[in-house]
Amino acid sequence: MVKDHGGVFQLGPLTLDVTEGVTCLVGPNGAGKSTFFRLAAGLEKPSSGTLELHSDPRTGRAAALGFLPQDPELPQGATCEEFLHYVAWVHRVPARHRKEAVATALGLTRLTDRATHKIRTLSGGMIRRLGIAQALIHDPALLLLDEPTVGLDPRQRIALRETITSIAAHRVVIISTHLVEDVRNLADRVIILDTGEVVFDGDIPTLEGKADPDAPGDTDLERAIATLMGAQE
Repeated sequence: MVKDHGGVFQLGPLTLDVTEGVTCLVGPNGAGKSTFFRLAAGLEKPSSGTLELHSDPRTGRAAALGFLPQDPELPQGATCEEFLHYVAWVHRVPARHRKEAVATALGLTRLTDRATHKIRTLSGGMIRRLGIAQALIHDPALLLLDEPTVGLDPRQRIALRETITSIAAHRVVIISTHLVEDVRNLADRVIILDTGEVVFDGDIPTLEGKADPDAPGDTDLERAIATLMGAQE
């Protein structure tokens, strides 16, 4: 797959097969992370090549996709359950199943006790969890989370990472992040992009083995990411 932005920037060629678990997509600004997410979410089409969603192994039917953009716009005057009922309708969840789908999404994101609260009363961490709930409402096999922990305080990030881990057991979850702590605490697999190319694809122990001892950072993981993100300079 290739996405060419008029000769100014090109993502790819990429050949990736992403499987169940959490894959963290890492890279500097301008590396192509946002382009990858827009392509994966179906908001843009590749210049060449294809993206294909395999059938959902849980059902054998065509896989559904859930997407949390970096800055979701949520209706502040609605309650959590009102908003999720609307999103369920948008995703054509059958009317007889919507109440259960909303309850399940709230439970998975630990927001059951906030079901009747107005969205404007939620903390930043709760709003992120509600964003994940709306992405989960139709039980997708693929979940795309664009910078889900950005702007959160340490306790909120920990709570959100616990939520992501709990929902990733039987789903493909792809997270865009620039936070090393997210990578360390979430990733089963790490893909590092630099100037539109994949410069690393593997697990954390393998990634740590790439660290240049002279690269900036306090840990092997930080040094390895810094090393690889500078590989194309």
